[in-house]
Amino acid sequence: MSLKNSVGLVARNIPGELYDYMAELCTSPYRRLMIAEINAFYKTNLVILDALSGFATGGPESGRLIQPNLILASSDRVAVDAVGIAILRRFGSTPEVVKGRIFELEQIKRAAEIGVGVDSADDIKVIPLDEKSREEAEAIEEILQQQG
Repeated sequence: MSLKNSVGLVARNIPGELYDYMAELCTSPYRRLMIAEINAFYKTNLVILDALSGFATGGPESGRLIQPNLILASSDRVAVDAVGIAILRRFGSTPEVVKGRIFELEQIKRAAEIGVGVDSADDIKVIPLDEKSREEAEAIEEILQQQG
């Protein structure tokens, strides 16, 4: 989600050289760790995640479509992704996403270890902007507390 978005900052190759860095990233068994580490090189003031609709499985062009009808905002990329994972768990997703604790998932864990963002679900507060979103925020916070 927000951490993976940073992959767009990586050059496919260096001008004049043939090596394809993006191919290395995309095929590496360490890609989740590499994605986390890309994020260590810049700071953010605001991260917005459009969770109005998205794929809970498959993607990026097809899969099981869900419609959480939420928008997330934070200055913390790890917190946004942890909440995004909680949303996917609420709606049902792939075994890789729903298995284990959220902060033990490779990409989240590494990003937290290197100081990209929070290192615990206890540091995340989901604040609804209106009564309509209060129930969803409470459900997400419960998932974070139980599975964070």
